[in-house]
This record gives sequence, C-alpha cells and structure tokens, in this order.
Amino acid sequence: MADIWWKADPHDLHRIVDRVSSVYVEYSHLDRAENAVVIVNKRQKVSIPAAMIAVVLLGPGTRVTHGAIRLLADSGTAVCWVGEQGVRMYAAGLGPARGAGLLHRQAWLVTRPKERLAVARAMYGMRFPGEDVSTATMQQLRGREGTRVRRLYREHSRRTGVHWDGRVYKAGDAFAAGDDLNRLLSAANAALYGICHAVIVGIGASPGLGFVHTGAAISFVLDIADLYKAEYTIPLAFDLAAKGLKEERDARLALRDRIAETKLLGRIVEDIKKLLAADGADIDAPTVGELWDERLGAVPSGVNWSQETVSAERPEGAVGAIPSPSGEGSPPPTPPRPADMGEEHIAIIGPEFDTPSETPEPFL
Repeated sequence: MADIWWKADPHDLHRIVDRVSSVYVEYSHLDRAENAVVIVNKRQKVSIPAAMIAVVLLGPGTRVTHGAIRLLADSGTAVCWVGEQGVRMYAAGLGPARGAGLLHRQAWLVTRPKERLAVARAMYGMRFPGEDVSTATMQQLRGREGTRVRRLYREHSRRTGVHWDGRVYKAGDAFAAGDDLNRLLSAANAALYGICHAVIVGIGASPGLGFVHTGAAISFVLDIADLYKAEYTIPLAFDLAAKGLKEERDARLALRDRIAETKLLGRIVEDIKKLLAADGADIDAPTVGELWDERLGAVPSGVNWSQETVSAERPEGAVGAIPSPSGEGSPPPTPPRPADMGEEHIAIIGPEFDTPSETPEPFL
C-alpha cells in the first residue's frame, strides 16, 4: 500500500500570501482525506487543500483527528484553539514546515534599542494619527498616551451619558474590582487579547517579544491589542453600559460581532507586517532551514560540509549577517508576506452531531 502520509518541503508549500488566510471552525469534526482537511457537521461537508490554509482556528465543539493535525503541521499551517469567534486564545501549534523568518525579524528589532524605539513610535503613531512622534522618547510617548486615553474616556462618557470615575481594576485579576463599566472594559480587552494572540501565533511571530510592553509572555499581544482599544473596546464598553448590559459575556459577544463586521483579523495581519517588515524588502522571499555560522551568518543546510573548504565569502543563498562590534548589523530578511485575513477568512460553523444518549464509562 502506498504511503499516503504527505510531508511538504518548504519549497513545495504555497506561499502564505497565496493561501486562504484563516478557517474558523465551530461544532464540527475535522479529519483528513489524502491531502485535504475535511470538515464535517450536520449541515455540510467541506474539503480544503491543507497547503492552502494559513491558520485554522478551532472554536467550541470542535473535534480533530491525529491525521488532520499531522497534515496541517506538515503543510506549514498554524492551528489555534480559541474561544467563540476567536475571542480567547487557549493553545496553538506550528508544524516544522513553517519558517522562522518573521520571528527572526521581530527578535532583531526588539534587541536593538534604536530599532525598537522606531517600532514603538510607529505603534503610537498608528494609535494617535496626526501627532508627530518621530522624535519622542518613550517617557514622552507614555505621557501622551495617558493624556489621550483619559480624554477618550471623558468623550465617550459625555456621548453615552454613562458616569466615569476612572479606570479601576486589580492587577492580575481584572474582573475582581471596579464598577460595571470597568468590568465590561476588562472583559472586552481580554477578548481582544485572545484574538491578537491567535493572529500573532498563526503568522509565526512571538507573543512574548514586545516593543512597548516587556517582561510578560504576551508582551507583543498587549502591544498589538493597544492599537485597537480606542476604536473597539472602549466605545463598545460605554455603549453596552448605556444600554444597561453589564455582564462580561455581553462584552465578549458584542466584540465578536464587531470584529466579524469590520474584518479586524486582516487588519491585524497587515499592521503587524507594516510594523515588522523592512522598507523595500522582498516580502515574498522563500523561507528555508539553514545552518548558523559565526562568520558568514548562515549557510545552506542539507549539505555535507566535511569535504568543503569554508570560503571567507558568503555562500550564495545564505541569509543573515553578523553584527559589528558596535552591536549593529544587517537585519534578517523580511519573511514571506502573511496572508490577508480579510475577505479570505472563512467560518464553518455546526451544528455538530447528535449528542450520544449513553453515559460514557469512567476513565478510572
């Protein structure tokens, strides 16, 4: 019998830019049929070529087989286990076929103060358009942010008629303190963090390498989520409070619907690409595994180097550069362009199957 287990070489994979950006699945069963992922529920059966998906978001009520996960991993597809419509991020996995170019670029930027400050300024510039932040220090940026955010809270308080006494929450437990409006803000922000986390992991970046925030495992998640709070979570929380809605679930569901309407997933990907990509870089360059070299940067893998004389010249096809004694160096190449999670975002939602009537036997 022929071996049906197919594993793609990075050169054989479709460019991420050519892929369907994301497939969101709820109340369905995922299996594999040859080189396709098959999604089945009571209503429909959908077959999607595995190498044409950038990220699969597995929502509530989803069951997936070992074969489907192996196929997705070999195809360079990210898999994220998320809450309803992606509003929470529980776990994620990337297969060995996915390149690390975006991660290398992010690490290069975050470990160099000059470049890190430039990215932080760009983030503040995206949040507060019309302000010149090109020469601002981090201290000045934080001060401007505080002023703008307080003004934003006051404006929405006047717009909705909801009383505002200031942001109140308990560090480490955002829902433990504060009034109804503060709890709505905390719930909406937590949902936004989950969405940003799923996208960041799905395109191969690190959630922990932040530019403004630092020290936390989700520092970059907090950076990216802050880009959208003024547009999404803050007005949403005030609107809900004005309607008398005060449950955390109300905030999560309202944010879910707002994100679906505005196609925020695609915008997050494009914004991350804009922040991390080098100007004029070839964002469609292939990403392949190589071997690090302390003098040459990187050399091709899959080569027997025992009979080779290492040249002082950089081999053709090698990437990267060695920093100079001053700590500066050429950045790693910009990775393949992340998929546009906009028009190509697909949602496949159950109902799943009939619930078995018999009670399952205990495991022990």
